[in-house]
Amino acid sequence: MKILDWYILKRYLGTFFMMILLFIPIGIIVDLSEKIDNMLEHQVPIDIVAGYYLNFTIYFANLLFPLFVFLSVIWFTSKLANKTEIIAFLSSGVSFWRFLRPYMIGAIIICLSALAMGLFLAPKASQGFNEFKYSYLKKGKKIQETKNVYRQLNDSMYLYANNFRPLEKSATYFTLEYFNGNKLKTKISAREIIFKDSIYELKNYVKRTILDDKDIIEKATTKDTVLPFNIDEFTPVTYVAETLNYVELSKFIEKESKRGSSDINRYKVVAYKRWSIPVSAFILTVIGVAVSSMKRRGGMGVNLAVGISLAFVFIFFDKVLGTLANQSDFPPIVAVWFPNISFGILAIYLLYNAKR
Repeated sequence: MKILDWYILKRYLGTFFMMILLFIPIGIIVDLSEKIDNMLEHQVPIDIVAGYYLNFTIYFANLLFPLFVFLSVIWFTSKLANKTEIIAFLSSGVSFWRFLRPYMIGAIIICLSALAMGLFLAPKASQGFNEFKYSYLKKGKKIQETKNVYRQLNDSMYLYANNFRPLEKSATYFTLEYFNGNKLKTKISAREIIFKDSIYELKNYVKRTILDDKDIIEKATTKDTVLPFNIDEFTPVTYVAETLNYVELSKFIEKESKRGSSDINRYKVVAYKRWSIPVSAFILTVIGVAVSSMKRRGGMGVNLAVGISLAFVFIFFDKVLGTLANQSDFPPIVAVWFPNISFGILAIYLLYNAKR
């Protein structure tokens, strides 16, 4: 790499990390000021609070890093333009595409790092972040379905529970049915089911086995048995997809699709965003260079105003379409990738005009 590449790349990466170091502490202070009363009320140990804010840092850095990249590019590129350094580069015979190369290298480095973090590191942080939030800050708030739970476990197995109690790992008026095609073969029912040490305890147990010529009925006041599902499969928590790495999430989505889960769109949105967020950072880098590479009357303020406006439009589309996909039949892949595709087209247009 030549001097120009190193010069721009160091400024790019340096400004990016400076943005993170500036904004994350501000975010922590704002969050702490909002939640400190709840933390004191619940007497949360200091080590748990420290762990929460470590997860908070990773969680929000992963969520907002495209915005950090965008602001970084606009900031230092505008400074280069105001000092007429870009004009000097281009006047020396460097083409605009050659000038763009270190930006692309920097974007690739950051996006690959962010992709690895989003696929494997951020899910663990998300789990710690959400567990703390619902254990201490939103105690008692409903985070999963608990009434009249009906689940299809696979092609032939269905379960139902009138009242599911996640903390006690129990449910009332439980039914488990096995089908062969459309024909019911076995039905297990109990007034209450409790999960203990990998064993299910069923109270007022009744098992009905349907044969061609007769039915076999087995009853017991209490029955300890093994059943082919985990108690957590009754109803996953609303944020479960965020806590799984990409391999686990892919398997989870496949399993939930077979069960006909009503939240499958929500899970797919999370999966697609693992890939779309790094791509959006790359697109926003190109837009940032195109917007800020020209010296404008009004200086850096104009470039920042234009850039921040575009960033908020991008975030608006991303959030609105994501919510639409979560709560309707709107295709998740369209909801997640439409902002990238539309802003990718805008990036090409702006880049072409900046080159001219």
